[in-house]
Amino acid sequence: MATQKDYYLPEPSHLPALASLSIFLFTLGVVLWVNELGGVVMSGGLLLLIFLFYSWFSKVVGESESGAYNAQVDVTFRQSMAWFIGSEVFFFAGFFASLYYLRAITMPYLAGEGQLAESHILWDNFISTWPLLTLPDPSNYSEAKEAMGPMGIPLWNTILLLSSGVTLTWAHHGLMKNNRKQLIIGMIATITLGLTFFGLQMVEYGHAYSELGLKLTSGIYGSTFYLLTGFHGFHVTIGTIMLIIILIRCAKGHFTPEHHFAFEAVAWYWHFVDVVWVGLFIFVYWL
Repeated sequence: MATQKDYYLPEPSHLPALASLSIFLFTLGVVLWVNELGGVVMSGGLLLLIFLFYSWFSKVVGESESGAYNAQVDVTFRQSMAWFIGSEVFFFAGFFASLYYLRAITMPYLAGEGQLAESHILWDNFISTWPLLTLPDPSNYSEAKEAMGPMGIPLWNTILLLSSGVTLTWAHHGLMKNNRKQLIIGMIATITLGLTFFGLQMVEYGHAYSELGLKLTSGIYGSTFYLLTGFHGFHVTIGTIMLIIILIRCAKGHFTPEHHFAFEAVAWYWHFVDVVWVGLFIFVYWL
């Protein structure tokens, strides 16, 4: 057990090398899969990555429950999670910035507006409008019938994610009061809302693809729509997995009001995902 003066240093491990190998194989597999060269490498890298997470996180949980971490280690964990979420902020900021650039600068420029304007670069009588549904060469692209509006599933998903933030906060209050029942019920509610969000997004994608004709090949609108919402959906998936793991730990009685940073870290991440979705709902669906 660590004392207040000792900073815990783990024993040498093979896991960092395994992490590098699994990430390399998974990334290489994604590139091969996108280029229609098969997903065997991607699947192998993903399975290795899952094994890595299980092994590494099990070791960290064991160290935490054994009392190896003191207040100094806790501060380090908080700083690391803050930097990680900061990197995620800039990740999505890049996508939002590209969406703004396309809508506010590129489109008017191609329509012959502004100081840098060049008229008819794409095709004659091009008009700057968003979303851009009419394409210059439909034979090479897939024209969408209409844009995805904010009502219906997008609105319900917004309500679901905002509600999940409330239930997660309620669960946190239960943990702080050492109310195990409130903690577990709040976590189950949060996970249920997250899974429902993911399921509805799959229904939305099916509707957009089959009924609206909205695809990745539907010009700049289709690609930005799926990139922004798809990456957010990926983060929801990762966040839900993290919540499930935290729920299992809660059921085992791992956390106390004084010692529960893992819970807080996942809560920070989930609230970040909520905030990003609000931005997506406004700028991708509404405006």
